Amino acid sequence: MTRSTHGRSVLILAAPTFDDPTADRVAAELALRGVPVIRMDAAQFPTRIAMTATISSGDRWRGRLTATDDGHDLVDLAGVGAVYYRHPEQFVLDERMSAPERVFAFREARRGFGGVVQALAGARWVNDPVAAARCEYKPVQLAEAARVGLEIPDTLITSDPQAAYDWAKALGRPVVYKPLGGIWHGDEGRVRVLYTTAVRDLETLRDPAICRTAHLFQEQVPKAFEARAVVVGHRVFAMRIQAGSERAAMDWRSDYDALTYDDLHLPADTAAKLVELHRRLGLVCGAADLVCRPDGRYVLLETNQAGEWGWITAETGAPIAAAVADELTRIPT
Repeated sequence: MTRSTHGRSVLILAAPTFDDPTADRVAAELALRGVPVIRMDAAQFPTRIAMTATISSGDRWRGRLTATDDGHDLVDLAGVGAVYYRHPEQFVLDERMSAPERVFAFREARRGFGGVVQALAGARWVNDPVAAARCEYKPVQLAEAARVGLEIPDTLITSDPQAAYDWAKALGRPVVYKPLGGIWHGDEGRVRVLYTTAVRDLETLRDPAICRTAHLFQEQVPKAFEARAVVVGHRVFAMRIQAGSERAAMDWRSDYDALTYDDLHLPADTAAKLVELHRRLGLVCGAADLVCRPDGRYVLLETNQAGEWGWITAETGAPIAAAVADELTRIPT
């Protein structure tokens, strides 16, 4: 963790440095500007970080985060001017507690530590955790995207096998399956990766196992190429992603070695609608994934409020870290 208590600081809530190069770039940009930065992971509370915070009538939360090993001050809560909310990990709790005690302690840590940090007076969030949590729901994203006029794929969410089959049959176009909760999934001590998958035989949609949970099916949008567009405030930084393998053409995250990149200038109307989408979602930043159809129309697949963009900077030199730092240090009007 980085220690600083001077001036209005930026608190970065993220995984350790070796796990989050995107947060590293923002921290480095802020340091170049002379902005005090405190970086920590929520998982460090309460074993490595202790919190003491008070509030009274007519006042705001005041207090400190300190290191549990030596009592050294890490953060003056009243001095935090902005919070960069990246990928903080879950709290690591004392293993000597029973399972019910751990459940209780986790809930109290989330509502105590998390609640005080979210209530810091005047702090600017990138992104606000409540908005970030709402954005994790793909149905919410798609509904807002449709409202702002972005083109989206025809989509079905169902737990009914017959409804899935009937929808795909009536659609009359290729269909893909996508997990609703992201590609990484725990499976009895292992981590499985579930990429976008083509539904090659519609009869598989009659599988009774579909009844066990919700499933997302979409039309398979024809692709000239794909794009990642990083929205930061009113600015949009886009990159063309060209797939060089069949796997990458289905889901470019499955074969990074087969990808090539180019800087991309989105149509002004598309860029403006992406900015409006993120405004409506309550996000300062987001990484949107789009498909450019062979006819040149752009289709939004999804946006990720904590999406990665470090590799975009590496490939194109886009000043995204500077734009995020601008937002974190912007004085409210």
